[in-house]
Amino acid sequence: MAQQLPVILVTGGAQGIGKGIAAYFLDKGWRVVVLDQDAEAITACREDLNNPDNLLLITMDVSRESEVVSTVDEAVRWGGRLDATVNNAGIADPETGPIETLELAQWQRRIDVNLTGAFLMAKHTVPHLRQSRGSIVNMASTRALQSEPHSEAYAASKGGLIALTHALAMSLGPDVRANSISPGWIDVRACQAGAPAGLQPLSASDHEQHPSGRVGTPADVAAMVAYLVSPEARFVTGQNFVIDGGMTRKMIYED
Repeated sequence: MAQQLPVILVTGGAQGIGKGIAAYFLDKGWRVVVLDQDAEAITACREDLNNPDNLLLITMDVSRESEVVSTVDEAVRWGGRLDATVNNAGIADPETGPIETLELAQWQRRIDVNLTGAFLMAKHTVPHLRQSRGSIVNMASTRALQSEPHSEAYAASKGGLIALTHALAMSLGPDVRANSISPGWIDVRACQAGAPAGLQPLSASDHEQHPSGRVGTPADVAAMVAYLVSPEARFVTGQNFVIDGGMTRKMIYED
């Protein structure tokens, strides 16, 4: 019997960092399941990503448990196994205005998608990850560690995601490892649905403000995911990896 290819599931995988991760793993010969709530982005993703035989695209909402259950079942039937779950889905806009006017519905929706969605995906993929001794990677944010004004809901959801990660690592080890990644400024414009062919380059000052000398790319994040789900990272669990070109270590004073 031919050996089954490894399978990775990426939520929020039709655009942005998630799409970059999906493309990276397809190029590495994995089978990739992309989940996204945006049906138009799913359609565009089908046209953009190579190797359609190794790609399964599903439109769903990670905050709805019934949809998570049916989607995970479909993914495992299609792939025959599951080796990694990447919880990347999230409402990316961090600003919700002053807390005095922040509506409970706005707060709750960000918690539901960014944090509860990761919990639900972990809950229902763990039985399959145990069989493969696989791993979970949660996509947090540097905003879990530092903030701008009026971003309470987003920061809380991402901070909770880091805490969920180390709790999962303690509960699931040694069968399943769990880690998180906190990206900084990642230029995802080329990975958005309907992105124009000729994007304007970022300015020199955009790049130079990073100690690394440049803004990040989805491939930078995907490479860390690839390491964390690989056998080389078998001694790595419960950790949060900041990928931000050094910005969270940079002291900044106003003139």
